[in-house]
Amino acid sequence: MTAIERESMDYDVVIVGAGPAGLSAAIRLKQLDPDLSVVVLDKGSEVGAHILSGAIIDPCALNVLLPKWHEMNAPITVPVETDSFYVLGEKGQTRLPNWLMPPFMNNHGNYIVSLGNVCRWLAETAEGLGVEIFPGMAASELVYGGKGEIRGVVAGEFGRNADGTPGENYEPGMILAGKYVLIAEGVRGSLALQIMRHYGLSDGRDPQKFGIGLKEIWEVDPVRHKLGTVVHTMGWPLGRNAGGGAFIYHLDNNQVCVGFVVHLSYENPYLDPYREFQRFKHHPLMAGLLEGGKRIAYGARAISEGGWQSIPKVVFPGGALLGCSAGLVNVPRIKGSHNAIYSGMHAAEAAHAAIRGGRSGDELTAYDTVLREGPVGRDLKLVRNVKPLWEKYGLAGGIVLGGLDMWTASLTGAPLFGTMHHHKTDAAATGKAADFSPIAYPKPDGKLSFDRVTNVAFSFTNHHESQPCHLKLRNADIPITVNLPIYAEPAQRYCPAGVYEIVEDAGKPRFQINFQNCVHCKTCDIKDPSQNIVWTPPQGGDGPNYPNM
Repeated sequence: MTAIERESMDYDVVIVGAGPAGLSAAIRLKQLDPDLSVVVLDKGSEVGAHILSGAIIDPCALNVLLPKWHEMNAPITVPVETDSFYVLGEKGQTRLPNWLMPPFMNNHGNYIVSLGNVCRWLAETAEGLGVEIFPGMAASELVYGGKGEIRGVVAGEFGRNADGTPGENYEPGMILAGKYVLIAEGVRGSLALQIMRHYGLSDGRDPQKFGIGLKEIWEVDPVRHKLGTVVHTMGWPLGRNAGGGAFIYHLDNNQVCVGFVVHLSYENPYLDPYREFQRFKHHPLMAGLLEGGKRIAYGARAISEGGWQSIPKVVFPGGALLGCSAGLVNVPRIKGSHNAIYSGMHAAEAAHAAIRGGRSGDELTAYDTVLREGPVGRDLKLVRNVKPLWEKYGLAGGIVLGGLDMWTASLTGAPLFGTMHHHKTDAAATGKAADFSPIAYPKPDGKLSFDRVTNVAFSFTNHHESQPCHLKLRNADIPITVNLPIYAEPAQRYCPAGVYEIVEDAGKPRFQINFQNCVHCKTCDIKDPSQNIVWTPPQGGDGPNYPNM
């Protein structure tokens, strides 16, 4: 096989991912030394196209990165005004008093935002400082140096045929090399996963845990809209089937973000996170808000939930892991952007010091240290037992014991239960179909609830059908010979975009992959009980095109 010849461009620092972590790293590098050459690559068609989050942003890190952000036309204009927590039953709800919550759970002083729009603004800021940003450039391959270090990435490969061979208009992409490569791909990034396995970065750490977050944006009746209102719920419809909860955030322009999170550690393979979300919107609390309104956007993404115990070693020869690539989400606060921004700043400062000292291609150990001992570590240590307690004791026990643990941590700096651990992956948590009964979900009514394929159209997803399927099977037989008889093939339910189907072909079941529907949530890579599905990036620019998620 003939080796592919590629052009190469050299930079001081190459950053993969134009989310809050990658863009903050780029900005901080240029603040420290305007002469540094910095490039940011992103697989979305534009910055923000693949960004999806709740989102409530704690501005603590932004205050450090850009102290005058209030004067910079930042799309951060809706402060939280009211903050409520409910436990839902099927027909009603019980509000938990705010005084029960530890102080760090309070959202006052935070802002409801479109994280995609925040990233677009951060990108403009970075470009104003001289950062080069290339959207539509998927980083598809790692480039190693002579000493085993990461030297760069291959990006911008286009035009392969469906069988993987170069097509008529094939473009091989180019190598973007740097003294350091910062990986900020988001949750379960393909390059980050390769790096962690290659260098054993997760050795000795707990397995990473995940949730799937599903989100719709609605335009609601102005009479029902209450700017700055934040509501979080737990309980129905999930009950004992799975951990998780929902959020309702009132943005400007009579828009409301409605989100639903399901922890992927659930056992019942018949559970369908998407249909649980659709059922949730029929609860009286939600129906009263949404009736007469209009859904205008939909999307989904995985959420890292392992917390402190699951953070890998974040440095490797030639670079570092940032933001959700390192798993820095504070699960009970449902926030990660502040930690992503901090991680970007810390990595930038470590890389700048190394380059100034004449180094390249080594480990940025200073970054690993400050991440664990600085504001990110302090944030995550306080809540490190909440997720394990939820999983061990369920909703009621998790609320009581998790609350006690957080209050103790808030008052003393040390959680009540020390450090609890995650013992198995979400894939391994999946139970056998024979031990569970199928779940009867109501049909969508087309007003509050919608079928999967119809909703995917509101993610504005597009993939060129002529390219290779980016969802790879390690063994093409496993979905039918293993997953179907043992687990009732859960891929057809846990995927929020209708990518996976079991279809009849000449009287026999066949596993079908509709990769064109993929919203890049990575759930299949996480939850497949056989770990047979590998998510890889399609050609740059393909995937969802979220307008303001």
